[in-house]
Amino acid sequence: MNFILFLLTALSILYGYIGIRVIVPLRVGLAAKLWLSFILILFLMLPPFSIFLRVHDIANRFSEFISWSGYLSMGYITLTFTLLFMKDTGIATFRLTRFVHSMFKKLGNKNDQVSENIDPKRRSFLMNSLNMAVLGTSGALTLYGFFQARKIPQIKNISVYFPQLPNSLEGFRIVQITDLHVGPTLKRNFVEEIVNQISLLNPDVIVLTGDLVDGNVEYLRHDTYPLSELYAPYGRYFVTGNHEYYSGVHQWLEEIDRLGFTLLNNEHQVIEKNDSKILMAGVTDYRMGKYLPGHESSPKKAVAGSPPCDFKILLAHQPSSIFEASKAGFDFQISGHTHGGQYFPANIVFEPFHPYISGLHLHDNTWIYVSSGTGYWGPPLRLGVPSEITLFTLTSNPI
Repeated sequence: MNFILFLLTALSILYGYIGIRVIVPLRVGLAAKLWLSFILILFLMLPPFSIFLRVHDIANRFSEFISWSGYLSMGYITLTFTLLFMKDTGIATFRLTRFVHSMFKKLGNKNDQVSENIDPKRRSFLMNSLNMAVLGTSGALTLYGFFQARKIPQIKNISVYFPQLPNSLEGFRIVQITDLHVGPTLKRNFVEEIVNQISLLNPDVIVLTGDLVDGNVEYLRHDTYPLSELYAPYGRYFVTGNHEYYSGVHQWLEEIDRLGFTLLNNEHQVIEKNDSKILMAGVTDYRMGKYLPGHESSPKKAVAGSPPCDFKILLAHQPSSIFEASKAGFDFQISGHTHGGQYFPANIVFEPFHPYISGLHLHDNTWIYVSSGTGYWGPPLRLGVPSEITLFTLTSNPI
């Protein structure tokens, strides 16, 4: 409920700004402005209402329609707000610069009378025209972002360099999928495409690093079932993301087991290939332990009692686990959660809250890779941040 209130407050600011800057200046009658304001308020309420329905396990065609309508409008509005704010900032900067210039000019020539004769009707027409251009551009970007979000994720090849890697592990292949968010707007057909893509890669290991679903097991069992068809000779592993906890975590952990994945709940398993060993460990979501006793995230606990291994991997939904993972001696952390920002300006907004938002990084002596996500959450949009299925290849050869 607190999240819904926070979301409603944040969206109210965005929608309110658009109402003041676009609807109020329109040269139309009061009745038309009231209708437009009503429509804006209606779309404002849809995203929180969609989350409210999901939290209360109300899942049907009506809730799906609400989700589609709410999230599409939310994407359009956030893009409109961004472009509108940039436009208004540009105009304000131009006016300030012009004012300062005129003051200096007036001080230099006290007899010079600086005046600005701009027809108010012409100014109103220009401002409304610019606003219409913003609305049209936002619509085009929303349409483009929608098709980018809905297309099959790209295969992203990442080489992970580890100089002490044994020869028997050279070229070991790990496929990561994460943040599918199967739910009201992502269904079985999308999951089937993911499975088909992974099957062509012939990985040694498959890992799913959380946020698989947005909804309860009964509602989404049919849509997630194709994941049971995935195969990797050295196993399939799963760790929880924050959205599993919003969707009935205990029921989903049982379903994950039925799908054939090994749950790593602050635990590890040892993968043996010839005479070499890989430690595959996993932790629960970084923040959800305070909501569910027994699910506190602990890389130290995940590695406890493990035998000597040639390469240590930690699966952790949130990049913030890297600080403890590095201290615990892991060689490589595989994460998701951020979606790479998904689309502008979210990538800028999210960046201060995470140590890494996307890509491969070396943190002290630990590599960390943060996926941009295989699906999407909320607005079905991706702009400049394509979804991905990540294929890691371990190598002792310098990258």
